Amino acid sequence: MSAHNNRLTRFLFNKSAFILTTRWIEHHRFHLFGILLSVTLLSACAEPPYNNLDNEQLKTMLEQNAPIYDVRRPEEWRQTGVIEGSKLLTFVDARGSMIADFLPRFTRAVGKDDPVILICRTGNRTSALARHLVEKMGYTNVFNVRNGITQWIRDERPVTRL
Repeated sequence: MSAHNNRLTRFLFNKSAFILTTRWIEHHRFHLFGILLSVTLLSACAEPPYNNLDNEQLKTMLEQNAPIYDVRRPEEWRQTGVIEGSKLLTFVDARGSMIADFLPRFTRAVGKDDPVILICRTGNRTSALARHLVEKMGYTNVFNVRNGITQWIRDERPVTRL
């Protein structure tokens, strides 16, 4: 077989495979979309590797002297106030980048098996932080305040002004 015929055969085979694959995808795209959507929804429904707290559960844990870390930025603390007894340790800057000394300061203060409550404005930052602490760093007793300080304030719970 000449080199030309060999290249022609490879081209035709690759083109045929491409056409067949493209047609298969077009025909099954709704099935594929459904499978992808199902997998995404199922993973979103999975329990997080940390514990979420509502305000009643938070109040109970605070009464038991569990430490609470408010990981917001100083301007946020001043704007809303903080829960009395909160340890103030900023997690990310205004651009969303982690503060360089956050993890060293946090790990010096909190043992891997110690209970620790994390709170931010709405629970998004602390959810990501809680997941990281449990999955990547081996912390075992992490609690995230589900809706953050905003829900605490909405429920007319006390805050300390800075």
